[in-house]
Amino acid sequence: MNAYWLDWLNLLGRWVHLITGIAWIGASFYFVWLDNHLLAPRDAGDTDKGISGEVWSVHGGGFYHAQKYRVAPALLPETLHWFKWEAYSTWLSGFFMLCLVYYAGAATYLIDPSVAALTPLEAIAIGLGTLALGWLVYDGLCRSPLGRDDRLLGLAVLALSVFAAWGLTHVFSGRGAFIHYGAMLGTLMVGNVFFVIIPGQRELIKAKLAGREPDPTPGLKAKQRSVHNTYFTLPVIFTMMSNHYALVFNHAYNWVLLIAISIAGAAIRVYFVSRHKGQAKPAALVLGIVMLAGTAIAISPAATPQPPASAAVNPAERFAQVVQIVQTRCVACHAEHPTQTGFAAAPKGVMLDTPTRVETQATLIYQQVSSHAMPLGNITAMTEQERQLIAAWHDAGALSK
Repeated sequence: MNAYWLDWLNLLGRWVHLITGIAWIGASFYFVWLDNHLLAPRDAGDTDKGISGEVWSVHGGGFYHAQKYRVAPALLPETLHWFKWEAYSTWLSGFFMLCLVYYAGAATYLIDPSVAALTPLEAIAIGLGTLALGWLVYDGLCRSPLGRDDRLLGLAVLALSVFAAWGLTHVFSGRGAFIHYGAMLGTLMVGNVFFVIIPGQRELIKAKLAGREPDPTPGLKAKQRSVHNTYFTLPVIFTMMSNHYALVFNHAYNWVLLIAISIAGAAIRVYFVSRHKGQAKPAALVLGIVMLAGTAIAISPAATPQPPASAAVNPAERFAQVVQIVQTRCVACHAEHPTQTGFAAAPKGVMLDTPTRVETQATLIYQQVSSHAMPLGNITAMTEQERQLIAAWHDAGALSK
C-alpha cells in the first residue's frame, strides 16, 4: 500500500484507539469510584427494596443520585444501559494498530536479529500466540482454587506477567516486546469483559425474567475481574507510550524495568482505590513512587570519561565523519523526501539531510543512536563504532568546526 495512505490509516487508527480507550477507562474508573463511595441508604424503604448503597454527587450544574442493588431490582427497568462496546472497540482498534504497525512492519518494528533471528511469520505467530495463551493461562488461574484467595491469585498473575515480560524481551525488539506485553494485558482486560463480566450480567437478567432468585456468584466473579482490570490499566497505558522511550525498552534489563514500572503503576492505582474507600494506603503510593525513582536512578548513564588532550580530534573532521554516518544510516527515512519504503514523510518531521540539520538535532541524534532506538530494527546496519563516534562528538560539545 502507498506510504501516504498507510500514514493516514496509522493516524486514524491511533485516534480511534485513543478515543475508545478514554471512553473505556473513564467508565471503568468512574464505576470503581462509585462502588467505593457508596453509603448505606438513608431511607429504610430503599433497604427493603434491596438497595445496598447510594451516593449523591454534583456535576455539570446538576445533582445525581446513584443507587446500587445487592443483586437486582424486583422489576427490571425498560431501559438498561450496558458498558461493553467501549471495551470491545478499544481492543479492536488496538489490534488493528498492532497489525498495521508491528505485523505489517514486522521486519522493522518487531524483529531484532540481535535478540532472535525470526522470520516475519514466526514473529507474528509468537505475537498472536502470546495474546491467546496469556488469556487462557490467566483465565485458568482465576477459575482454579487460587481464584478464591485474592492474594494468592494476585501473586500468580504477577508471576505470569514476569514470565511474559522476560519471554517477550528475549524474542522481540524492545519496543515490540513492550507493546505485546501491553497488548496481552489489554486482552486479559477485554476478555474479562467479554467472557465473565457481561455474561454474569446477562445471567442476572435472565434469572429475573424467568422469575428465579438471581445467583450472586456471577456478580462476585465479575466484580473480581473488574478489580483486576483497574489494576491492569496503568501498566497498559505505560506500554502504549513506551515506544517513545528507548532508555527503557532498549535497556539490557528491559524486562525488569517493564515489571518494575508495571508494579509501580498498579501500586499507585491501589492507593487511589483505597483513598476512594476512605481507607487510603499511603504505603502503596510510596512503594510506587520509590520504584519509579529507583528505576530512574538504577539506569541513569555513567559519565563518559573525556579523552586526554593529546588524543583530541579535530572538531571539523569528526563532524564530517558524523555527517557521513547520518547520510549513510539515517537519511533514507529522515529526509525531506524519504527513499525508505513505507515512509511518505520524515518520521516526526525530523530531517537530517543537510549538515546544518545534523548539527541542530545533535542531542536527538545522540539519544536515539546511543539507546539503539534508531535506526529502526537497525535496518541500515549501523555499527557500534559508528554509535560510539556519534556519542564522542556529542559529549565533546557537538562542534562542527
